[in-house]
Amino acid sequence: MQGTHLLLEEPIRMISVLEPSKTSFFPAMTKIVGTLGPKSRSVEVIEGCLKAGLSVARFDFSWGSDEYHQETLENLKKAVKNTKKLCAVMLDTLGPELQVFNKNGTPIELEANAVVTLTPDSSREASSELLPINYAGLAQVVKQGDTIFVGQYLFTGSETTSVWLEVAEVKGQDVVCLVKNAATLAGSLFTMHASQVRIDLPTLSDSDKHVISTWGVKNNIDFISLSYTRHAEDVRQTRAYLSKLGDLNQTQIFAKIETIEGLKHFDEILQEADGIILSRGNLGIDLPPEKVFLFQKAAVYKCNMAGKPSIITRVVDSMTDNLRPTRAEATDVANAVLDGTDGILLGAETLRGLYPVETISIVGKICAEAEKVHNQAAYFKKTVKYVGEPMTHLESIASSAVRAAIKVKASVIVVFTSSGRAARLIAKYRPTMPVLAVVIPRLTTNWLKWSFTGAFQARQCLAVRGIFPMLADPKHAAETTSATNESILKIALDHGKAAGIIKPHDRIVVFQKVGDSSVVKIIELEE
Repeated sequence: MQGTHLLLEEPIRMISVLEPSKTSFFPAMTKIVGTLGPKSRSVEVIEGCLKAGLSVARFDFSWGSDEYHQETLENLKKAVKNTKKLCAVMLDTLGPELQVFNKNGTPIELEANAVVTLTPDSSREASSELLPINYAGLAQVVKQGDTIFVGQYLFTGSETTSVWLEVAEVKGQDVVCLVKNAATLAGSLFTMHASQVRIDLPTLSDSDKHVISTWGVKNNIDFISLSYTRHAEDVRQTRAYLSKLGDLNQTQIFAKIETIEGLKHFDEILQEADGIILSRGNLGIDLPPEKVFLFQKAAVYKCNMAGKPSIITRVVDSMTDNLRPTRAEATDVANAVLDGTDGILLGAETLRGLYPVETISIVGKICAEAEKVHNQAAYFKKTVKYVGEPMTHLESIASSAVRAAIKVKASVIVVFTSSGRAARLIAKYRPTMPVLAVVIPRLTTNWLKWSFTGAFQARQCLAVRGIFPMLADPKHAAETTSATNESILKIALDHGKAAGIIKPHDRIVVFQKVGDSSVVKIIELEE
C-alpha cells in the first residue's frame, strides 16, 4: 500500500480525522452519475457539475419530451467543450413502470385510514378519493393485503410526500385501498410500485424502443439503464434490438435491479449485462429494511469478482432540499465505496434538487476519503483467489501490473487500449492510483464507409472506478509501431502532469501490447 493510505483494520489516529481533505484534479476514483433535469440543465450548472466530478449524465425518459432532453444534451455538449472534461451519456428507460396521473396538477391530500380507489380510467380526474393509473391489469395481479406505494419520482413510503396503500378489495378493474399514512401528492405524475407483485408488461416498452431508435441513435448514447430488469432474457432482447441500430451495437447495457424478480435472477442477469445498477428505492420497498444491506453487499461483491461495474442509487436523498447530507447518508456513501461499488447515482438530488453542484462535490469528497482507507491488499488477494488458476493471459498481466504499481508506489498506471477491456481488467483489482486509459482509435468499415472507433470506448470507461480515459489522436491507429506508442505515452504523461497526478521522479507503470504480447514496464521520470 502507498504510505498515505490507512487501512480500516489499522488504528486510525484521531488527528487524521481533523486533517483537511486534499483537493485534486480527480475528486475521487468512484464515479458519479448525475440525472439532469429542471435544476441542472443550464450550461452553467452542468459546467459546475462536471468540475465537481460528474462522470456520466443520466437522462430519465420516464418523464419529459424528447425535445426537452435534446435541449439538455446540447447544453451538456457545450459544457463539456468549455470545461474540457469528458462525460458519458446514459439513457434510462421507462420500462414497466406504473404511474399515477394528476392532469390538473392540484396537490392531493390523503389522510391516514381513508379509502382511495386506483382506476385505469385515465379520463377521470385525480382526487383524494380516486387516482387514475396507467395499467389496466393491476386488479388481476393484486389481492387483499398487498402493499402499494405512490410518490413523486422516488419515494420511501415513510415521508409526507409518499403514501403507503394497502389493498382492501378489487372491484372490476378498480383497486380499493386503505391509506396507511397521511401524505400530500404534489405534481402531475407519480410513480407507483406494487410490492412483490409481477407486472405483466415488457421490460423494453414500445415507447422505450421509439426513444432509443430516434433520440438514442441521433446522439450515439453510451449506456442504456434498463429499468426493471427481471431476467437475463431482458438484456439479450435489448442487445438484439440495439444491434439493428448502427453504432448503438456498441452501447453498453446496465441492468437496473429493482424488484424481487430481478434479485432472484441476479446471477444470470450479471452474466449478460455490461454493468448493474442497484436501484435501492424500489428494491428497498420489496425487501424488508433489514435485508437491503445484505443485497447491496452480495450484489457489489458479485459485480467486483465479475469485473463489471456496479452503481448504487438513493444515497443522499435529503440533499434534494438541504445543503448537507445527514450523518447516516454520509456514512452510507462511504460504506458503498468500502463495499466496492464503482459509482454513485444521484436522481432527484440533481434532477430537481436545490444544490446539484454541491451534492456532487460532497459525495465526491466522501468517496475520496473512503477510498483512502479501502483495504486494497485484502481486496487484491480475494480477487486473485476468486479468479483462480489458470488465469487468462490478459488477466494475469493486468493483475501483475497492479501488483507492480503498488510495490513501486507508482503515481499512475497508463494503459493502452482500443476496446477498454485491458483498462477494466486493471481497474478490477482496485489499484490505489488512477488508471489513465489511453484509448487508441481503430479504423473499421461496414463496407459502405470507413470510420474510427474509440470515442464510445473512452466514454464507457467513465462508469468504472479508478479509470480516467483520454482518446488518442485518430492518426495513431490501433496497429502502431513502438515509436508511435512512445509518442502517445509522452502525450499521456504530459496530460498527467497537467492534471497534477504525475510529478518529477514519479514512477509510472505502463501496460501495452507489443505485437502479439502484452507488456508491463516501469518508468521513472526525470526532471
